[in-house]
Amino acid sequence: MVVMIKAVLFDFSGTLFRLEEDESWFAGIAVDEREVDGHVQAELMRRLTAPTGRSVQMSDEQYHAWVNRDLAPHLHREAYLHVLRESGLADHHAVELYERVIDPDSWTAYPDTATVLKTLKQQGIKTAVVSNIAFDIRPAFAAIGAKDDVDEFVLSFEVGAVKPNAAIFTTALDRLGVAAPDALMVGDSEEADGGAKAVGCRFALVDPLPTAERPDGLLTALTTSGIQA
Repeated sequence: MVVMIKAVLFDFSGTLFRLEEDESWFAGIAVDEREVDGHVQAELMRRLTAPTGRSVQMSDEQYHAWVNRDLAPHLHREAYLHVLRESGLADHHAVELYERVIDPDSWTAYPDTATVLKTLKQQGIKTAVVSNIAFDIRPAFAAIGAKDDVDEFVLSFEVGAVKPNAAIFTTALDRLGVAAPDALMVGDSEEADGGAKAVGCRFALVDPLPTAERPDGLLTALTTSGIQA
């Protein structure tokens, strides 16, 4: 039996948008008093956008902030500033780079993001952005003219739950008024976003490639899942 998909839940980072650094971000910044080169830039960005485990030494208190960083803005700031300082950045440079991370204008939309959201809206398929994040990302969608095409923003720091906790997915489904079997979760993390499968949603994995290298990843994910986007 074919089940009609009535809603699509999307992850934010690495799925709809990607944090892609500009060379100017690192102008005048040194790591352990050495000028930042491309490899160091890449490692810093990895630690800021796709961290797994402890990338630097942490005390118990610092680890608590790290684990809970997406539940409260103050913990997010504390956790990432510690990572940047431990990575060799001077305090003022750590703050400067962190401010870039939480600025919605710093995030680049994937080429098909706006098109996909608009097309789903036109088809009457509901959408929600379900993200582990500690700052408001709505302005990033407004900047590409897509904010009104998203029905719900379910952000961890606003709802008090992080993926893969079932609560964040059920919150999104409840707000949309859609049953789990009728919903598709699209994200770049099998571990976090794939948690939607535990509540009964379908799941499509996308690769968090640079935006220039993934022109139609969202469209492909939806088509493969039976949605003509």
